[in-house]
Amino acid sequence: MSAVNSFGAKDTLQVGDTSYEIFRIDTVPGHEKLPFSLKVLLENLLRTEDGANVTKEQIEALGSWVPTADPDTEIQFTPARVVMQDFTGVPCIVDLATMREAVVALGGDPNRINPLSPAEMVIDHSVIADLFGTENALERNVEIEYERNGERYQFLRWGQTAFDDFKVVPPGTGIVHQVNIEHLAKVIYHRDVDGVTRAYPDTCVGTDSHTTMVNGLGVLGWGVGGIEAEAAMLGQPVSMLIPKVVGFKLSGAIPAGVTATDVVLTITDMLRKHGVVGKFVEFYGTGVASVPLANRATIGNMSPEFGSTAAMFPIDGVTIDYLRLTGRSEEQLALVEAYAKEQKLWHDADNEAVYSEYLELDLATVVPSIAGPKRPQDRIVLSEAKSQFESDLTNYADVDHDLVDLEIAESFPASDPPGNSPEDEHNQHMHHHRSHAPKTASKPTSVELADGTAYTLDHGAVTIAAITSCTNTSNPSVMLAAGLLARNAVKRGLKAKPWVKTTLAPGSKVVTDYYEKAGLTQDLEDLGFYTVGYGCTTCIGNSGPLIEEVSAAVQQNDLAVTAVLSGNRNFEGRINPDVKMNYLASPPLVIAYSLAGTMNFDFENDPLGTDSEGNEVYLKDIWPDASEVQATIDSSIDKDMFDQQYSSVFEGDERWRTLPTPTGATFEWDAESTYVRKPPYFDGMTIETTPVSDIVGARVLARLGDSVTTDHISPAGSIKADSPAGRYLTEHGVDRKDFNSYGSRRGNHEVMIRGTFANIRLRNQLLDGVEGGYTRDFTQEGGPQSFIYDSSMNYQAQGIPLVIFGGKEYGSGSSRDWAAKGTSLLGVKAVITESFERIHRSNLIGMGVVPLQFPAGESADSLGLDGTEVVSISGLEQLNEGVTPKTVRVTAEPSEFSPEGKQTVEFDAVVRIDTPGEADYYRNGGILQYVLRSLV
Repeated sequence: MSAVNSFGAKDTLQVGDTSYEIFRIDTVPGHEKLPFSLKVLLENLLRTEDGANVTKEQIEALGSWVPTADPDTEIQFTPARVVMQDFTGVPCIVDLATMREAVVALGGDPNRINPLSPAEMVIDHSVIADLFGTENALERNVEIEYERNGERYQFLRWGQTAFDDFKVVPPGTGIVHQVNIEHLAKVIYHRDVDGVTRAYPDTCVGTDSHTTMVNGLGVLGWGVGGIEAEAAMLGQPVSMLIPKVVGFKLSGAIPAGVTATDVVLTITDMLRKHGVVGKFVEFYGTGVASVPLANRATIGNMSPEFGSTAAMFPIDGVTIDYLRLTGRSEEQLALVEAYAKEQKLWHDADNEAVYSEYLELDLATVVPSIAGPKRPQDRIVLSEAKSQFESDLTNYADVDHDLVDLEIAESFPASDPPGNSPEDEHNQHMHHHRSHAPKTASKPTSVELADGTAYTLDHGAVTIAAITSCTNTSNPSVMLAAGLLARNAVKRGLKAKPWVKTTLAPGSKVVTDYYEKAGLTQDLEDLGFYTVGYGCTTCIGNSGPLIEEVSAAVQQNDLAVTAVLSGNRNFEGRINPDVKMNYLASPPLVIAYSLAGTMNFDFENDPLGTDSEGNEVYLKDIWPDASEVQATIDSSIDKDMFDQQYSSVFEGDERWRTLPTPTGATFEWDAESTYVRKPPYFDGMTIETTPVSDIVGARVLARLGDSVTTDHISPAGSIKADSPAGRYLTEHGVDRKDFNSYGSRRGNHEVMIRGTFANIRLRNQLLDGVEGGYTRDFTQEGGPQSFIYDSSMNYQAQGIPLVIFGGKEYGSGSSRDWAAKGTSLLGVKAVITESFERIHRSNLIGMGVVPLQFPAGESADSLGLDGTEVVSISGLEQLNEGVTPKTVRVTAEPSEFSPEGKQTVEFDAVVRIDTPGEADYYRNGGILQYVLRSLV
């Protein structure tokens, strides 16, 4: 609630019969030159100015933004709403449920705990393409999904009924980002505040990195970790630096035969080379008007793949037409247009903003492309795909070219510079592993089927052809191109190769409707592309198993086989454990590769097969004409489809409606559940804050190096049987085959705390040459090696606080709430590093852990800290007087485990509590405790 109006920005906008309160951007000097995205942030600050967290100085700083200056001004952004998927959303709802019980314990009303910002969750990450290529594939896959995830779904159904302003889109509906642009997004939001109707730009944060798909609609939003999402749901702002904004000029129009996917892969390639990490990208210029909304969304979606925070398109007539098509009301359309024009948020190609950096793409120069074999930015021009495959294959298999004409291959340039993302680390590790593994020469492998037929498999065989993922499966231009290509292929008698697993997972049920209306469903099914589910499927690794005989042949002969998917991520090991090389391609090319059956294929010169007359058929013979694709879009997609599919979008099917669901304001926890458990964040909490105390007699749980990522701190993948988490599941009667992943068990703190610092490649320097989740346990004689979790339990039993020493860029990588939650639950009170990644730093404060930095230029090494010390930190108690100290005194004294002659080390650590709001969170022991007390 805005209590201050320093710029006199409050005004009224009349649209039809409705009067809206607005906050005028043009009251701030400098507004006229700001990029679209920064104008949205400026309105946000004007509306939320309170003199404490959002100040007049922040607003002035944004108005006088220096495009080329390095970001150094922190602002507080309050998103209009929060959007979640089920993997990352479950812990958010677990925490809200736990807060309700804490309110009751404090004598309050549990119904006070509700999202203050509207929150919506789409369940799309759990369906796996177990069955494919048959009439009943969709039905059976959904059944299996409910069997696997029943506990989680019951819990989410309870949440849907228990919380106001929290809605759940049930399984089998679509992909979160598609449902967001087709239904949830408002573009301009309106909400009643203190008796008046206020209008403001729709903004959102999401618990999925591809939330940026909504940028295509002119909605500013991006992916955040669970703690920020919970905080935003509870009305707390997101801390951020005013970013640099890269202006990306579009001109020209895409040529015939080129798809939106080709454009996206080209832009990804360009922006990765330019470097846009931490920046906003904004598209402008005369070419923007010719980019259809679906293509804008496809480009926005890929923002995490080129590394930017957001990839924005402005609001214009194309936006309005899309909102009308997808069933938004005429009143809403009138508000969007009137508000955008009044606030100068409407696209004006003649009036250019000023940007930090500039890039340009003439769309007419884009050529058909794929990307692979391991990163979205590894773009390959389609005409060079065969030769590139042959050279890349040598990184995956030893190939004797005299012996065999390759059938498939993929690339792993040995010259790749090391990246910083967890995926890149994984890639380097895998590459290293492979290059030292014994390799077998290529040998074509005969595979016999149950019906007596046989075929030959070789390196490069396409074993998965998947139309999948949020990026493309809802873009009508590429989906209908795929359907028309299928029709043309069937007419010429072509078939998918028998070793290809063919799957179709649309982003929205509307796709199924327009395929039906266009008469293309049967043609797709004739090639094996039956719908397997409405969810992410193959793109997040839910590809399901390969065809059984194919999988056996691949493993026995160490074949380097491939997957072709219309997804946005193709990191190694992500798609399927049997598949070494993964390629991103447009939906029509996915079908083309299923017909070719191998990556070792040149579409210009190699025929896909012969027709009934014995004529060779090439890709150009069946590729649909651009005008035919457009005519099919015009004749087969209408507003009624969207109205019908979204009229009851939150109700779900019979399975969802008949799930036995707990009722009541507080959740009935199942003591036997290994998926959803009540976490201990509020145990023993009182209505008064406990005064902040200095840290005395702490031990070092881990001494870590540079670039420790949130993946190191809280892994997301498989659970090892001999790890603390694996032991816990075994003790609770879970079979190893049912362990599932850390990601799916994020609603159970017992699994996640045991997974904290449990990454198999973590290097804790308290031990020599040991990798994994281990430390020295100084509560035991001799300080023996022990699991980090087990040691933590021993320290906590003796009341000994813990600290972590780290290097540069601590906590980089995807923002993961459990990296901070687990750190806190292990009893860590302070993390002392050379520098922090922004989001993890704020997450630590949100969990009551103080982030400290070594003095500038110093490190654990330079100060002579080896981790055997007893650490005390004084000066934190100033926070009790409402003062945030700039530095605190750290004293590290030698212990009985320290080397002889070791001296006491003292230094002033920089306190990285950067805003008044963060100080409030820390004084309260965490953000959830702060919100809880303010509500009670």
